[in-house]
Amino acid sequence: MTPLRKHAVLRRVKDITLSTTLSLALLNGSVLLQSCGNNQSDDYETETRFGKGVRTYITETAPGNFKITDEVQADPTQAGAIVSYYDGHRDTLSVEAAKRLVESDESTHTYLHNPGAYRTHHHNGLANALLWGSLGYMLGRSTAPQYRDDERRYGSRFYTNPSVYERSHQIRENVRTSRVVRTSRPSRGRSGFFGGRSRGFSS
Repeated sequence: MTPLRKHAVLRRVKDITLSTTLSLALLNGSVLLQSCGNNQSDDYETETRFGKGVRTYITETAPGNFKITDEVQADPTQAGAIVSYYDGHRDTLSVEAAKRLVESDESTHTYLHNPGAYRTHHHNGLANALLWGSLGYMLGRSTAPQYRDDERRYGSRFYTNPSVYERSHQIRENVRTSRVVRTSRPSRGRSGFFGGRSRGFSS
């Protein structure tokens, strides 16, 4: 009887040890999940939408020198730029293609990320014409009041003449004021278990 009892006691001790180990593992796992959730709680995804868009017509009047010749209101899905080059060929740029160009050009990239340094880097190239037309708001140009003076200082020079610039004023305003920025918490964060929260606002 004694050997059986001894084995029974040992088996019970092993069962208790295994149960405790599993409990600790599960507890640590839940703490780790909570910790990961806490780390991501401040991460948000931002999406920018426009209720109104613009189609901008740009002409290369001399090699490397681009001017806005006309702008028309358009549905955001039809927005973009139609560029006539000095050598006679034409190109159509979607908002996405125009944005890539503006981000890759040194001078316009400088403005988007450090507006104060722009004045020493800008030129008359296509990226700058895209940035300073009405389309610029759809490409990342700020709508903040402190940058509104930059529009007249830099923007007016990229239109063929003052009347085209003034005629496009209402289109610029329509695009600028139709911007809506929606910020939401990604589903991979802690709130993903209960559904993310989101909020929207226009500038």
